[in-house]
Amino acid sequence: YDKKDGEVYWDTELGRGRPGWHIECSAMNMKYLGDEFDIHTGGVDLIFPHHENEIAQSVGATGKRYVYFWVHNEHLLVNNKKMSKSLGNYYTLRDLMEKGYKPEAIRYLLLSTHYRQQLNFTEESLKGDYNAIQRIDDFILKLRNINHSANKSSMGKRIFLTKKEFEKAMDNDLNISEALAHLFEFIREVNAILNENKLSKPEATEILDFLKKLDDILAVMNFEENALEEDIRRLMDERENARKEKDFLRADEIRNLLKDKGIILEDTTSGTRWKKA
Repeated sequence: YDKKDGEVYWDTELGRGRPGWHIECSAMNMKYLGDEFDIHTGGVDLIFPHHENEIAQSVGATGKRYVYFWVHNEHLLVNNKKMSKSLGNYYTLRDLMEKGYKPEAIRYLLLSTHYRQQLNFTEESLKGDYNAIQRIDDFILKLRNINHSANKSSMGKRIFLTKKEFEKAMDNDLNISEALAHLFEFIREVNAILNENKLSKPEATEILDFLKKLDDILAVMNFEENALEEDIRRLMDERENARKEKDFLRADEIRNLLKDKGIILEDTTSGTRWKKA
């Protein structure tokens, strides 16, 4: 208690005292979560004195462990400086979305660095993470476009091993960076199989189901069916007929028309794939 605190105090055997924010947190946590609970999060700046005081007073009051896992995240930097309004480097989610950045790319940037490491936010890094998200979305679209049978590959084994490595990394103090590395290695391997037309529709469906399970954790992938407008579909059909008739000039004209409409085509030996620009 300090005189500046005014009339808010209680008389005790040790003199006048009043609650501070340390005891407030212990009181709220123990009311809603119990004397012991699993996970307590916070920034690294709260380790001392706040969380150490929480532990001391809570264990002193109950004799129990209080918290089983402490998760302290490092600070977010912007262009290698602490984010603050005074420095003019303060961003909100709305600010970034108004600049045209996808919410999924922003989320990917924030989750892709281990929580115990400082994350330096730059627009350049956000562009790189947009490319990573685009790579995943393109991969999903390729899988959706498969409609043929093929020789059986060892896809079940690949999925099992990737899932095992992903979970092992996440079990290691939420090592998301390593987990994502396993995901992209899996995408690279499957893309090689796709390019050789050795992936069947059932296997593609199996991979999509696996990706959906991973996205329960990541929440950055796009599994929406991208329906094509009727005029776009007609142009694609016309281009396919032009290619069959070896009218490559008309086929190129249609490709450019579609590009202007935001549709990118990729010709493969198993057919033409498309994606939205």
